[in-house]
Amino acid sequence: MSAFTQVLRMLRMLPSAMAVAAPGVGPWIARRRWPRAEGLLTLPGLHGKVEVLRDTWGVPHIFASDEHDLFFAQGYVHGQDRLWQLEMGRRLVDGRLASLLGPMGVSADQFLRTMGLRHMAEQSWAQVDPEARAILEAYSAGINARMAAEPLPYEFTVMNAEPTPWTPVDCLARGNLLAMMLGGNHRIELFRARLVAAVGEDVANALLPQNAPETPLIVPKEARLPGLKSVKTMSGLDSVDDVMGDPTIVSGSNNWVVHGQRTKSGQPLLANDVHIPLSMPSTWYENGLHGGRFQHVGFSLPGVPMLIVGHNGKVAWGMSNLGPDTQDFYIEKLDDPKAPKQYLYQDTWHDLEVRREEIPVKGGAPVVLEVKSTRHGPLMNTVMADEMKDGEPLSLKWAHRECQPLINAVLKLNLAADWESFRAAMKRWEGPGQNFVYADTAGNIGFQSTGKIPIRQGHQGLIPMPGWTGGAEWTGFIPFEELPASFNPPAGYAATANNKITSDDYPYLIAHNWFPGYRAKRITDLLEAGTQHTVESMRNIQAETYSLPAEALRPYFLAAALPADDLQRQAVDALKAWDLRFEPEAVGATVFQAWYIEVLRKLLQHKLEPSLVKEYLLGQYERHGSLHMPFVIGLVSQPDSAWWDDPKTPEKETRDDILRAALGVATAWLAKTYGPKPEAWAWGQVHQLTYAHQTLGGPAIPGPIRRVFNSRPVPARGDNYSVDGASFLWANPFKVVHGTALRMIVDMGDLSRSVSIHSPGQTEHLFHKHRDDLMELNRKVEFHPMLHTRQAVEQHREATLTLTPAVALAK
Repeated sequence: MSAFTQVLRMLRMLPSAMAVAAPGVGPWIARRRWPRAEGLLTLPGLHGKVEVLRDTWGVPHIFASDEHDLFFAQGYVHGQDRLWQLEMGRRLVDGRLASLLGPMGVSADQFLRTMGLRHMAEQSWAQVDPEARAILEAYSAGINARMAAEPLPYEFTVMNAEPTPWTPVDCLARGNLLAMMLGGNHRIELFRARLVAAVGEDVANALLPQNAPETPLIVPKEARLPGLKSVKTMSGLDSVDDVMGDPTIVSGSNNWVVHGQRTKSGQPLLANDVHIPLSMPSTWYENGLHGGRFQHVGFSLPGVPMLIVGHNGKVAWGMSNLGPDTQDFYIEKLDDPKAPKQYLYQDTWHDLEVRREEIPVKGGAPVVLEVKSTRHGPLMNTVMADEMKDGEPLSLKWAHRECQPLINAVLKLNLAADWESFRAAMKRWEGPGQNFVYADTAGNIGFQSTGKIPIRQGHQGLIPMPGWTGGAEWTGFIPFEELPASFNPPAGYAATANNKITSDDYPYLIAHNWFPGYRAKRITDLLEAGTQHTVESMRNIQAETYSLPAEALRPYFLAAALPADDLQRQAVDALKAWDLRFEPEAVGATVFQAWYIEVLRKLLQHKLEPSLVKEYLLGQYERHGSLHMPFVIGLVSQPDSAWWDDPKTPEKETRDDILRAALGVATAWLAKTYGPKPEAWAWGQVHQLTYAHQTLGGPAIPGPIRRVFNSRPVPARGDNYSVDGASFLWANPFKVVHGTALRMIVDMGDLSRSVSIHSPGQTEHLFHKHRDDLMELNRKVEFHPMLHTRQAVEQHREATLTLTPAVALAK
């Protein structure tokens, strides 16, 4: 039974899904589930009175007399606005999707249970600091109080689901899920191995270029993995992507901080915009936290207490993904390929560690999974792809399994008061590896990278290595004191954009596959151009859509162009007139992207079989979807390179032959897809974003239901390489799957001038005004103020909810 058929069958049994889509009926039904924002609620578990002031944008600012009540209330408001998101995230990380979705969820559950995110969380509870433990317990109690006090979101009715009590371990598991989402290096390692098996090292290196060319790819004969040649799809990994969103575009972000010597106020400015897969509701949740040692405002993650980015009145911080290589596959030798009990290591047989998992399946019998692990980690073949079950056994080693709980670092970060205490927090942030920027009210700025990043011996971490010899082990981790960092840098700023952050003489390997530095260069060029920066100039940089790749490629495209018809002539004219900015009205932007995609496709077809062409264009890793651009830019200066020649024709094609042929294919595709008039090809008309509901917003869901649970389509600025990014899959242009999820600019000279935005809105509840009211502001790169004081909150107050403790009756 196909996933499509299973979903339709499930929804036919759930008339409530259709009821909420009925005109006039849906809003009436949904409104009864909306969270309470005004009045008085009495809740067991509180110490004293708590006030929750919601502002014009739906942001709850919590004022409590102690920290227990502060985080109890944060758990409560997270539960009010995001309980279904919390439930789905928990089922995902626990490997319990099949208990909700039936058999179609089993593959994802098997993969996630093998990764062991929940198991790791349970094991790490003992390492949680006492202060952090108390916060987790209060926060979890707040979520549970919300479950008991208010109606459940409508999704629980549609999916016939009931939440179980939230626990502190659920919060820890959420951190592990974040680490897995931001550290998917196993994908590119496996795909590189498949390319090596199919076409050899040279082609693999060209298509997945390293940033350290002085260390060429070395593939021992044991690592050539002939079994991968027959693998056409990665069904297990794809099932996870169906739920989590596509990982193929960089989950990255931009952040920078500017010293007072370059600002109009003479005090630092800090800017952060986080780029991740976009969905309904938002991944992020804005909060004001006021109580005890906390006077904070910024962004939190539902399921985790405190703030992840923001400021505390003294210190501000922002983050971008470092993307270190913290995962390695090992090829194992087993005693019995069909029913293994032991594995070989350094001439000695060792027992496999076995963990038995039972996966509940809605409407069916439980599925039993035995997770078998070597000293390196779990055996992954069968949960990644059915076609790999008879291939060389692969185990996955992941540094995150040795990291301390993220919550310890989050607490220290939230309480940081200066550079020293900030760095002490960063030392404990072992995973996922990040780039943090820092500013304080004393006028200091800084940058610090984080992560538990392995030091390897005998290999580079690029492909699976023999695990039985002991010659490809990790020898330790990069010391925190030697990770890249800077305090008050002489340039007067620090900026990161997932680019390479180390010089060539840095003694350790952090990653091979950094995001190309186009965003970083554009940001630093604009920062260098000014010495009177303001919040507005920071906003203008965040809104930048200028394309450095198009600047490099357009001269070659135009020089080669020999339009064969009027449509091609109009396309070339549009490209020639384009200002190289990916703005909604730009027809030339669309022509460039369509032309580039066809050039890339033809280059791939010259070297790869069709299934690998398709997978390369789809991507196998968060940064893989970006690596071809520097390859193509380098290739256009070599007009007679063998890459341009089509081996299937008797002629020897050159660069210009391929560029001209690609123009013809691209314009024909644009005319067929969007119509024969180029004015219909404007970037904003073809490059659009829909915030899709993670459960009820996919293509298998009937249209009337999907339209209710998803946002409306909106034109999207930027592209895969612009500072204001809105990325699409190269195999599926131009549907936006990834983009700017939040923006923040903090003015340390006057915190009241600080601004923020995220999208689509604060709440997940259907038809609620704060479900998608931030979407248009975010699209236009506009903001609302980051309200930090009680007085400022009162000026923008929309509603006040007072929480009071329940008093036990005397016996």
